[in-house]
Amino acid sequence: MRMLDLIAKKRDGGEHIPAEVAFIAQAAADGSVPDYQLTSWLMAVVLRGMTPAETVALTDAMARSGKRLDLSALRMKKVDKHSTGGVGDGISLALAPLVAAAGVGVPMMSGRGLGHTGGTLDKLESIRGFRVRYPVRDAERIVRKHGVCMFGQSGELAPADRKLYALRDASGTVGSLPLICGSILSKKLAEDLDALVLDIKCGTGAIFQTAAEAEGLAQGLIRTAKALKLKCVGVLTGMDQPLGRSIGNALELKLAVEVLHGDASSPDYVEVLLTLGGWMLHLAGKARSWEEGAERLQELIRDRQGLARFKAMVRAQGGDARVADDPVKYLPSAKRSLPLTARKSGFVTRLDALTAGRAAVALGAGRDRQEDKLDFGAGILLSRKVGDPVKAGDEIARVLADDPARLRQGLALLSSGVEVGPKRPRAVPIIRKVWR
Repeated sequence: MRMLDLIAKKRDGGEHIPAEVAFIAQAAADGSVPDYQLTSWLMAVVLRGMTPAETVALTDAMARSGKRLDLSALRMKKVDKHSTGGVGDGISLALAPLVAAAGVGVPMMSGRGLGHTGGTLDKLESIRGFRVRYPVRDAERIVRKHGVCMFGQSGELAPADRKLYALRDASGTVGSLPLICGSILSKKLAEDLDALVLDIKCGTGAIFQTAAEAEGLAQGLIRTAKALKLKCVGVLTGMDQPLGRSIGNALELKLAVEVLHGDASSPDYVEVLLTLGGWMLHLAGKARSWEEGAERLQELIRDRQGLARFKAMVRAQGGDARVADDPVKYLPSAKRSLPLTARKSGFVTRLDALTAGRAAVALGAGRDRQEDKLDFGAGILLSRKVGDPVKAGDEIARVLADDPARLRQGLALLSSGVEVGPKRPRAVPIIRKVWR
């Protein structure tokens, strides 16, 4: 089998058989085909597409291209959550330990932030000493002992995806639904999961701006997952404004800890947390419905079992577990801050998620390039959300950073995405749709 022939086949609109897709995935994993040929094939896929059968074959081949977690000894169902990315979306930080406290195994492989969307691994690393890189066997050990481990993709798990993802990012071939489906699901299949809940974002701060675009991805992911015997549910959530009231690594971790302490002052965040978690419990057979699962999670918040599991996870992964008791004291904090105030009275009519995410990057809370250094304490605290009333001079948000120049830049950028008007805008639900 020659890579050149496979490139030509896809270029001309042909359909690969499973053996051809497996050859490409293995070549990506072991380096037996040069990057320029893999990139040519990726571009052919973007232009010609892939059939559902090809997408299933690619996903399966990438999942099998390296080692896989072996959690067969774990006497509980294993369920994970995947988000397509947003601003202020630190849900995983509270969700993983909370669901684990309900008796579900949660091996959660996450990524770093790039551009306006934050990364779970960066948020976790704002905890002093917290480790996110583990050999497969160590991650298995932590999940078996504590029911949860939050870790990054290593070279051992789905290495074909690791290579193809890097090439897609560098060659303008990211926006292909079959390639997105294969990338997301191959990593999840490598986790030895029984089920998966997808948080599909739509809005200005999401990859997909419209519900129609998000639906195309959701249907492709669910169809592919089911073909590979993985239970899957997709939840459409809004991302026109940031989720919750905190944007930035340590700030989002602090919010997650506060929620596990019972703080319900960010109702949109709590609603998404309980909805996704409720579905995870339902798919794991721990609840007869997602609503019953959500009620169970509320109980685990009230009796602090979710917080206790978070603390155990942090300790197991080398972090300073005191952060669970006093996040203000044990998380990084910015040295400087500036307020964004309302210039007139009325209602907040716009709080653009994309602009807020870009402002967070300008403050140092995110990256434009992978090599950029983060300011873990930098970010944005929101005092108001869309629909909230304000008077002239009221604080709408506060930007935080160590660097004065970054602080001024972030404030100016955030200000450009905030509007106040005379009428309260129509309320839009945070949970838009569920696909099964």
